[in-house]
Amino acid sequence: MSGPSPAPVLTIDGGDLGCARLLVLLRNRVAELAAGDVVHLITSDPVAPIDLPVWCRMTGHGYLGPLAGTARPTYAVQVGAEPAVTDERHPWRLRQV
Repeated sequence: MSGPSPAPVLTIDGGDLGCARLLVLLRNRVAELAAGDVVHLITSDPVAPIDLPVWCRMTGHGYLGPLAGTARPTYAVQVGAEPAVTDERHPWRLRQV
């Protein structure tokens, strides 16, 4: 008997995008995914280990942390069930309704 199947994983290569552009990319992609799906975000942005956990906490996504054994820095994010909506151009700000 097997357990539940693992959540699908989507890999996004953010390259050397800075924080703002990286979060816009991530925001747009997670909006297309189901709750529980996992994103592996590859980025050389030196502030990603600081910004990603904060953004996840603010939006309701799960920050799973850095992945070990990858050739380039890679971070895992799990899509939340009821994420907060952020501003389209400023994904570090919650959208005002």
